[in-house]
Amino acid sequence: MDRTQKAALVSAGIGLLVMGLKFAAYWLTGSLALYSDALESIINVVAAVFALVALRVAARPADDDHPYGHHKAEYFSAVIEGALIIVAAILILRESFHGLLAPKPLDAPLLGLAVNGVATAINGAWAIALMARGRAWRSPALVADARHVMADVVTSGGVLAGVALVTATGLAILDPLIAGLVALNILWSGWEMVRESVSGLMDRAAPPEMVAKIRELISLHSVGALEAHDVRTRHAGQATFIDFHLVVPGGMTVQDSHAICDRLEEAIEGAIEGSVVVIHVEPAEHAKGRGVPVV
Repeated sequence: MDRTQKAALVSAGIGLLVMGLKFAAYWLTGSLALYSDALESIINVVAAVFALVALRVAARPADDDHPYGHHKAEYFSAVIEGALIIVAAILILRESFHGLLAPKPLDAPLLGLAVNGVATAINGAWAIALMARGRAWRSPALVADARHVMADVVTSGGVLAGVALVTATGLAILDPLIAGLVALNILWSGWEMVRESVSGLMDRAAPPEMVAKIRELISLHSVGALEAHDVRTRHAGQATFIDFHLVVPGGMTVQDSHAICDRLEEAIEGAIEGSVVVIHVEPAEHAKGRGVPVV
């Protein structure tokens, strides 16, 4: 089990702990808002399990049926998590609507607020840590899971504010009203997650700053070659595939041109974690009129 899978496993464990605390807060108060928050936590646990499964699939080595590896499995996890967030938001909106029709007073609101507050603090700390790891390790599944947990933190913050306001004013109708407003924010978060994940499935190029770094590395380590062109990149989970054409003098030997390619591959793969480099070598005579060189 690699570091990303371990992080997903920890996320599932924390999700179970937080879910238990939130249902306890609902049981203590009878608050519809707290109940809605607990429902969203169930989705968190399911999403963490999806992330773990996707990471295990993505870690499989390339085979005959998948010669480029299984990296894109992480995007499927992210799409599913985004869809689950949307489902959770719709469920909360439904409960909020029924609560508006028949608002109820709360039992033991202060104790419920305290229990839910502890759960929210745990979730917030883990969301920040998980997001940092997901971005550092370039894992779409972990980033999606972190966003999901952070969406839960936002939900809990709104719910806590709503329940506190209900307690202070005695206006029971505020409980389902604030829960509904927070659900709309969760709905937007889920949509954004699905949109970004689908973009990854469509072979989105590496970010501009990474492409600029790649071109700089080509320029620094291509001594002996004449130019490089048609630099292309695509992300697939934690992997970045890079390919380009390298123009060399027509009289250069295969051995010398291969040595330049080895030098370039070593430099790029050493600087860009998870990169896979493919270089097409062509003689200068063949490359004439091909366009503007990139380096």
